[in-house]
Amino acid sequence: MQTNRLLVVMGIAGAALVAACGGGEKGAPSDASSAAGAAAPASAPAAAAAATPTGKVIVVKLITDDAGNRFEPNKVEAHRGDVIRYTLVAGVHNVHFLPDSNPGKSGLPAASDMLQLPGQTLDIPVNFAEGHYYFQCDPHAALGMMGHLEVED
Repeated sequence: MQTNRLLVVMGIAGAALVAACGGGEKGAPSDASSAAGAAAPASAPAAAAAATPTGKVIVVKLITDDAGNRFEPNKVEAHRGDVIRYTLVAGVHNVHFLPDSNPGKSGLPAASDMLQLPGQTLDIPVNFAEGHYYFQCDPHAALGMMGHLEVED
């Protein structure tokens, strides 16, 4: 009896995950002003949270549509003091600067929580040392949802 109950729960959870990753309304709000109201804080290290932004806000959209899963743009140039604002357009995504993919880099933000509601944002202050950084969406990395950040002083 417990085996059947476990299978039902796993089936429901799997269906919910497929629906969340594969869908999303087209035409969902994508500008930063409407997204700010729906923002949900994601986890970030204390060092990132303590940084005071002094530069510009660079918007990177997280998208799932007929073309696939992607960051738009997926190559970003920033300066220390800028803020990268990841904005969910559609789908369920996170942002992760993997230590293994950024050897020798320190102060990387922790993997974010999943952004699930169109318009949700995640702000990452650019307080990294000058250099190249790799980030990905964990559930969609194998599908090519990866990006690069180049930090210049």
